[in-house]
Amino acid sequence: MGLDLLIPFGILLIMVIYLIYSRNNFEKDITKLYEEKFDEWKKHSTIEKEKTSHKELVGLVYKTDYKINIELLDATVESALKRGKFEVSNIKDN
Repeated sequence: MGLDLLIPFGILLIMVIYLIYSRNNFEKDITKLYEEKFDEWKKHSTIEKEKTSHKELVGLVYKTDYKINIELLDATVESALKRGKFEVSNIKDN
């Protein structure tokens, strides 16, 4: 009687081991495939770095009587001043 149940149990055990082994192989293959595709995507994707604007001190503005004097600390902004490419903003209202 013990032999009657041993054969189906052995077949079931062999099937379970085979299914576990085949699933592990399948998961490894899929993981490898997705890692390869991700590496390929990283090669072909362009990452744009965000440009952040920041304030930089390039000159000082003085008022002498009725005349405005601008003293530049950086000569590269002189052309922008001559072209009129600047903005006036009030920090403190009087």
